[in-house]
Amino acid sequence: MLKIHFSGEDILRTRLAPAADPIWELVLSLHVLQGRNRDPLTANWRRAVSQALRQDVASEQLRLLFALNPPRGYFPDFLTPYDSVDGFEAGLDALRRTPTELLHRDLSVLAAETQLPSSAAALARGEVAVLHHLAESMEQYRSLAINPYWSRIQAAVAADRARRARALLDGGVEGLLTSLRPAMRWEDRVLEVRHYPHSREMHLDGRGLLLVPSFFCASTPVALLDPALPPVLVYPVDRLGGLAPADRVAAIPSGAPRDSLAALLGRTRAAVLQATDEGSTTGEVARQLNISPAAASQHATVLRNAGLLVSHRERNSVLHTLTPLGRAMLDA
Repeated sequence: MLKIHFSGEDILRTRLAPAADPIWELVLSLHVLQGRNRDPLTANWRRAVSQALRQDVASEQLRLLFALNPPRGYFPDFLTPYDSVDGFEAGLDALRRTPTELLHRDLSVLAAETQLPSSAAALARGEVAVLHHLAESMEQYRSLAINPYWSRIQAAVAADRARRARALLDGGVEGLLTSLRPAMRWEDRVLEVRHYPHSREMHLDGRGLLLVPSFFCASTPVALLDPALPPVLVYPVDRLGGLAPADRVAAIPSGAPRDSLAALLGRTRAAVLQATDEGSTTGEVARQLNISPAAASQHATVLRNAGLLVSHRERNSVLHTLTPLGRAMLDA
């Protein structure tokens, strides 16, 4: 179990990442791609990416990147710099500037658990050419495995942020931390991460905690090993039906007017879909559309069964948010 200890100052400085983190999603997707767990929500993605890698003549250049990210166990802290909260390019720039002592330390830890290619030794020595090659490999992999699915990854993270924002508004930071159950438990200023692979205590020491919602994070949240680095906790979001084949979204006619959406779903259900654009409870949908809560719940159930909404119970209310497919229909 991982126990994260908060002071009053830490609670004030805890925040949620502003969007899906492109570096964390890239790194964690490598673990999913190589892992044995055949999660049906990522099955289509795994098949498509594996096929693309087999066809890509430059895929051999990704060997070091894959070796640094085994499907289980430790992976180097330097691969996910804090700067990636500001975007992919900011994260890569920080990675290219990684000090040699950090490279050597992280790779020594990894080498004790995993067999590494010869290029890892050059990386541990801080050879600039190898570090830049690693950054280029991340760009190459991203174009194949992340970019084609990025809008759906963003939608899943945005839906989770809507849930956490509501918890923050209702209960402050402690309400936000409480909302992370059942994978985590908040009690007496300690956030306990259950089923963490190692027993560990983390003291934030007034720095606060950056919470990073992630599509590709597995069932167990992830923290950096180095206690001197800015504290980060990456946690899994609801995958909202997974990464569906591209043709499911492509089949929606771009530029279709809202009247066409109403004709497809019915005016009330189309209005319910619009009302959940930024996340709404059943009661809020009912008040906004001037319908009964029972009718709002019934329409939401139909939309949820069609894969357009996802619903989460929060205390005495149910929060509805759009899935990537629902977002695509609404935006079209």
